[in-house]
Amino acid sequence: MSHLKFLLPFMMTLLTKQAFAQSDESALGADADADEDACAAIPLEDYNMGLRVGSVFIILATSALGTYLPILLHRISPYKPGDIRDWILTVGKFFGTGVILATAFVHMLPDALENFSSPCLTQGWLSYGAFAGIFCMISSFALQLLEVVSVSHMNKMRQRNREKIEAELGNSHDYTDKVPVENGSHFSKHTAASTANVMEERHEHYHHIGDSHGHAHGAFLEEDEAYKHIGTYILELGIVMHSILIGITLSTTENSEFITLLIALVFHQFFEGMALGTRLNEMSYKTWYKPVALGLLYIIMTPIGVAIGIGIHSSFNPNSYSSVLASAILDSLSAGILLYNAYVSLMSMEISHNTAFHNAPTGRKVLCFISMYLGAGLMSLIGEWA
Repeated sequence: MSHLKFLLPFMMTLLTKQAFAQSDESALGADADADEDACAAIPLEDYNMGLRVGSVFIILATSALGTYLPILLHRISPYKPGDIRDWILTVGKFFGTGVILATAFVHMLPDALENFSSPCLTQGWLSYGAFAGIFCMISSFALQLLEVVSVSHMNKMRQRNREKIEAELGNSHDYTDKVPVENGSHFSKHTAASTANVMEERHEHYHHIGDSHGHAHGAFLEEDEAYKHIGTYILELGIVMHSILIGITLSTTENSEFITLLIALVFHQFFEGMALGTRLNEMSYKTWYKPVALGLLYIIMTPIGVAIGIGIHSSFNPNSYSSVLASAILDSLSAGILLYNAYVSLMSMEISHNTAFHNAPTGRKVLCFISMYLGAGLMSLIGEWA
């Protein structure tokens, strides 16, 4: 009996531990099954191919309208500061700045954060909760280095051309000092006049290079123009990367959510196109085909993404490891690109450090801020569905 007194509590303890172990194993098994279900491919039933193909042309037309409308308003005929077209384009420019900010903060970063916490990723990715911020920061650092290298290269080329013109001017001075005088005053006057014309042309050319506005030689742009070109190219890079992803998402979403997402993306593409179109107006292209080509690159990207999604919809799994990771990284990088561009190239150079903006009437400045806030607000509202 004394042995039974010790044996019974021992047996009860073993049974209790075994029961808890079995419950823990079943809980782990249930979690593993849940993770597998979350990462499994979702079959798209009753895939409406006609509507999906139609969305390609709907998105294409909407993107083109938003992108080319400000370009046409800017280029169809000259307009004066203060007239109705100037006000419309100014509103559109600052509205676009708000759209770009909201796209980064509301559409890209939250998606990246959500994807980086997905159970479909490996434990290495899940062990650190700030990968979205890391990739966002990396892209902004990379863009700053790109701008510094580009501007430094242009400054070196400008200096070489300045030195070349100075050398040519020096040779011209030597030539005029050694001109012989023959046959009386006729030869000397003719030679001096010809030399003076050459000197005048070269001096005008030299002054064009070395003036206070930093004009470059030939194809080299002014420094402020260089910043605008680089900033616009960077902006388009971030928008294009994001456009491919949302196109694939649209064509692989379920039928119950497709119409809602399509309507949201129509507004999304129109407003984003306006943001890009107003920035293309800031680039002083003399020919029309360059801004049209840059706008076309944005216009076709989302339809290309939709077409890709249609082609792979039967085998594509948006919850797979590779899909989730690719979306997370691209969204983070795109957010960094747009945030850097919005704060450095748009808000800082257009508002904070722009003398013309500070000297503008109070009403115009208020309208600019309201336009920017309205663009950000509307784009944030669209983030509820897209």
